[in-house]
Amino acid sequence: MWGRSASEFAAGIRARELSAREVMQSHLERIEEMNPLVNAIVTQLDPELALKAADEAPPGPLQGLPIAVKDLEDTAGMRTTYGSPLFAQHVPTSDSLLVERLRQAGAVIIGKTNTPEFGAGSQTFNPVFGATRNPYDLSRTPGGSSGGAAAAVAAGMIPFADGSDLGASVRNPAAFCGLYGLRPTPGRIPDHGPGDPYNPFPVLGAIARTPQDVALLFSALAGPDTRDPLSIQEPWPLPADLRSDPAGLRIAWSETLGGLPVEPEVTAVLQTARAALEDLGCVVEDAEPDFSGADECFEVLRGVGFAAAFEDIIDDVKPTLRANIRFGQHLDAARIAKALALRGELFTRMREFLTRYDFLAAPVTQVAPFSVDLEYPTEIAGQRMGSYLEWFRSCSRITVTGHPALAVPAGFTPSGLPVGLQLVGRHRGELALLQLAEALR
Repeated sequence: MWGRSASEFAAGIRARELSAREVMQSHLERIEEMNPLVNAIVTQLDPELALKAADEAPPGPLQGLPIAVKDLEDTAGMRTTYGSPLFAQHVPTSDSLLVERLRQAGAVIIGKTNTPEFGAGSQTFNPVFGATRNPYDLSRTPGGSSGGAAAAVAAGMIPFADGSDLGASVRNPAAFCGLYGLRPTPGRIPDHGPGDPYNPFPVLGAIARTPQDVALLFSALAGPDTRDPLSIQEPWPLPADLRSDPAGLRIAWSETLGGLPVEPEVTAVLQTARAALEDLGCVVEDAEPDFSGADECFEVLRGVGFAAAFEDIIDDVKPTLRANIRFGQHLDAARIAKALALRGELFTRMREFLTRYDFLAAPVTQVAPFSVDLEYPTEIAGQRMGSYLEWFRSCSRITVTGHPALAVPAGFTPSGLPVGLQLVGRHRGELALLQLAEALR
């Protein structure tokens, strides 16, 4: 049963063709089988309590559906470590806004999914729980920082998962695990967590095996909330059907997003996705907006945020995170002001570019899933990476534009590793992204 889609489960429970207990039992059995192999769910609710919660799940669009929440989200009464030894036994007394919405929609929270330390990095490992492995190849990483979430969905342990994305953290693991992963427009899913509430870079998103399942979870999480000043005031109702005719859509195709190194095996797989778009009647042209200044903008403003968030614990975090904090601490006002100006310019460039095209299509990742023992790839297509931020610039260059993006499964390398296509849509254009993804299935 666990292999069905979340939408099928939700419809079956509503129609009383399935019970929430049956759905829960199937996933608990799958967790028992798969989690020892992939190490994706790192804290788990007692199975008897999970079954009881399924029986008592309130009505809602997600009634009775099991979900494990990323271990950065506070979950009342359930250990939440943020991937840090400093919080290895931390049990929050209240829920994050995202967890509140999951409960209100009827979902049953059965555990927490693994994340790197404080979500920093696009490879999922930490000193508390160790590394999460890719279900397609247990010697490889599922990516990160929502790597536990993606691995759990890909392995069939949960039907969908939440994620958070600052630089790449929903899109990268979705691509590495052959899934759909939505980074929405900032403010679509409200968040009242710690840090600067006006920062548009970190957003919450959804990961699933089908576009309709992404839409199902996203619709339950999206919508206004006064605790988030960026919160978009219009609701995002679940569409009854994502099917549409994509013929005539104009799609800009970028192989390198401004000259980034991309491994040839990734490019080869993505060419098949380009052909698929053309077969659907889309007009695909080589084009991309101007990404100059994107890396400086991302790294400076990320550094500012990290300096503010982690100053008090700088000596107690992993070396790469410590280096990010120190970088942020030594930034001067002029450089920060320039980065803020670039953020506005990059949004405008993408907005204007997407008046001429309906979508931008590009790689999600510049490499295929790499060894789980490697913190990050130090070389891509013969080019050395100066830091662990450089290898996921294919995503972070989109982050800084403030536009929604969707990772879509594109195919597999000759060795059977998943590759993802990144579709970038117009501001607040999540529905159009999901419709195109559905047409590509």
